[in-house]
Amino acid sequence: MTSSTTPSAVADTPAESLSNLFDNWLDPIETAVRARAREFIQALIEDELETALARPRYARRPKADAAQADAPGVVGHRHGHRTRSLTGSFGQVELEVPRARLAGPDGKTSEWHSQVLPAYQRRTQAVDAMIAGAYLAGTNTRRVRRALGALFGGAIGKDVVSRVWRKVQADWQGWNTRSLREEPIVRLILDGTVVRVRLDRKATSISLLVVIGVRCDGQKVLLAIRSMGGESAEAWRAVLDDLIQRGLRRPQFLIVDGAPGLEKAIAAVWDGVPVQRCTVHKLRNLLAHAPERLRDEVAADYNVIMYAASRDEILQRRKAFLRKWRLKHWAVANSLEEAGDRLFTFTALPPMQWRSARTTNAIERLHEEFKRRIKTQTVLPSAETAAMLFWSLLASGQITMRKVDGWQTLALNLIDQPIDLAA
Repeated sequence: MTSSTTPSAVADTPAESLSNLFDNWLDPIETAVRARAREFIQALIEDELETALARPRYARRPKADAAQADAPGVVGHRHGHRTRSLTGSFGQVELEVPRARLAGPDGKTSEWHSQVLPAYQRRTQAVDAMIAGAYLAGTNTRRVRRALGALFGGAIGKDVVSRVWRKVQADWQGWNTRSLREEPIVRLILDGTVVRVRLDRKATSISLLVVIGVRCDGQKVLLAIRSMGGESAEAWRAVLDDLIQRGLRRPQFLIVDGAPGLEKAIAAVWDGVPVQRCTVHKLRNLLAHAPERLRDEVAADYNVIMYAASRDEILQRRKAFLRKWRLKHWAVANSLEEAGDRLFTFTALPPMQWRSARTTNAIERLHEEFKRRIKTQTVLPSAETAAMLFWSLLASGQITMRKVDGWQTLALNLIDQPIDLAA
């Protein structure tokens, strides 16, 4: 029996003839600009060569008269063209770059090199900046081709992104060795975070140790970021020693996350500097010691202490917290006592500064934004890439930091009388 079923028209349609959503979005302005880009670039290079040879194409160099007999000049000749491909914001174009040899005063000749289009350049600086910006915005190397495909016609792949990213390395290395002698730093905020990187072809967790400085005008600046195996005293000591060697002044105030290794490193290099332990990190410790059904109550009682209006009120509320939780759940009370007076160092500052001096939130926000940007990559290529990417987000302006609260009172001295926890 012969089937009379008619094949579907869709089945007969070649896959190549199916268009994507944006393929028919034609822009006559873009089309005209890109068509003229090639001849404009070639005209720039031709004008540059004519200036170097002191004569237009197919013309002879005019003979020097008596007044110009001693005038220096460049003698040379053209010898064909070289095909070059250039990708810019106008797309990818094929250029016929002129070639020439120039004769020097010693009679030797050398190949002419264009300054408009340097040797081996395949992309404009604007394109490289755009690719790096897309990468910093959270697009991984494999997705850049799709994201920028319509603009560059598929000329950008993951290998190009990697090469562009390596250009940032020179600026990164210079930033790591810059002098800090002229930085008017009065306060430091120190914290670390854990990221996953690829070491020996295996995903490994490392720590990024971050130091933010606060200038005397209240502006926060990134001072250091180092990839380390952990947050040990030796790791933090290496970071602090490097800052001191580059001329960082002794700070007036420190805000830390409470890591034991950091506490030891600070005691070794800046003993006597007031240290504030982050109140948010301590709250997390308290909640970790409390049963789940009591955590909301613990958080509420703790916040009553930290958001009190005066030093005396903070002391009274702390006593009440300890009396209550020694009876209700002693582990919570012991955790609060463990922090000691460093949890309340911020009360020695003018009240305008309390909000910014209580926590390491300035760095925590950076950690959150950094991890949001790298979420598409899961595992970063190397430890250095992780630190460099963190720095680049700030150096490129993708992330900005504002002044600390109460910066107008940074010049005031600390109150010498600390909270008496034994009272």
